[in-house]
Amino acid sequence: MSAFFQQLINGLSIGSVYALMAVGYSLVYSIMNFSNFAHGGVIMIGAYIGFFSMTAFKLPFTAAFCFAAFGAGILAVAIERIAYSPLRKRNAPFLYFIISAMGVSIFLENIIIASPIGPTFRTYPRVFSAAPFNIGGVNIGRLDVTMFLISAISLAVLVFIIEKTRTGMGIRASAYSLRASALMGVNTDRIILIVFGMGGFLAGIAGILFGMKYTVYPQIGNITIKSFIAAVFGGLGSLPGAVIGSVLLGIIETFTSGYLSSQFRDLIAFVLLIFILVVRPKGLMGKITEDKA
Repeated sequence: MSAFFQQLINGLSIGSVYALMAVGYSLVYSIMNFSNFAHGGVIMIGAYIGFFSMTAFKLPFTAAFCFAAFGAGILAVAIERIAYSPLRKRNAPFLYFIISAMGVSIFLENIIIASPIGPTFRTYPRVFSAAPFNIGGVNIGRLDVTMFLISAISLAVLVFIIEKTRTGMGIRASAYSLRASALMGVNTDRIILIVFGMGGFLAGIAGILFGMKYTVYPQIGNITIKSFIAAVFGGLGSLPGAVIGSVLLGIIETFTSGYLSSQFRDLIAFVLLIFILVVRPKGLMGKITEDKA
């Protein structure tokens, strides 16, 4: 039984980080109607900002955490201004947005490889004690607890902003209909910038947490494939669905690794994606919209 709870805790930890990534996808999708595949590049840059803040500049974890989050948020806004805003103003098809997003992702990954940073795997300095908490025979890593708490707090703040603030009302209205919101006086251009900024902020948090859990390297952004699967599982465009799908995916992966084999971990994720697309294309909590890609 202790092994069961151990795997469950590990699943909740990694699933909470998936949720930070998936929510960024869902935020952009709900407003812009396309899947922002450049999100992985933003996560990667956030992980590197946190790493170099702690190693090259010797900043404490809290300062590095803030730099990573705000740096990734600024990068996400810059990507929207440079890569997506011109397409929006020309009313380009959604396929063009996806192609542009993929181009940005490839550019960010390769610019890091070509820079002095290079493709080397880098390990974060130890921030938390390696001694785990022991509760009822279950060992809970301090980093896992930190990952879960930070993710939960970040998502709770996001929900508060969306549900209880005037800006959140504009986001919800724009998600329903961007054109109607503009006609009703909502500054949709500002709303889009805020959405990208919030998505990038969460991506930076996910990047530094994931980098601390594992390592930092230029392809770390590929982990967003898992968060995309989680977003589809929960329902693209649904924030609660993205969180639920992410947590379930994290738990499924850890139980697969623990009770079957780690070799089946990625296989299970993609089988789950195919199953959901065939059986329930809208996901657990999403809505079917034919004009979204």
